[in-house]
Amino acid sequence: MKLIIAIVQDKDSNRLQNALIKEGFRATKLASTGGFLRAGNTTFLVGIEDEKVEEVLEVIRANCKVREQLVTPVSPVSGAADSYIPFPVEVQVGGAAVFVVQVERFEHF
Repeated sequence: MKLIIAIVQDKDSNRLQNALIKEGFRATKLASTGGFLRAGNTTFLVGIEDEKVEEVLEVIRANCKVREQLVTPVSPVSGAADSYIPFPVEVQVGGAAVFVVQVERFEHF
């Protein structure tokens, strides 16, 4: 058995949740926050049999897309913050960070 941990942008979370349900996969959905953009993320936990891991990964791949977004950098904590002029920069957001880990034991009560 494997545990799939998928961290996705909030914009993709409802689409992914609906796709997982449609394909018959059960998942636990947790609210999380990203460190880089300090934006809302959603973390999905999916316990799955080894032979179905690729099916779950394909559902994630199909529903979590990378896109470009303009962000304004946070002002520096130290130094001359009064002369700091933030300019929006384009960064890639979205997609999914996915971890697949071996489950030693699973109990359901």
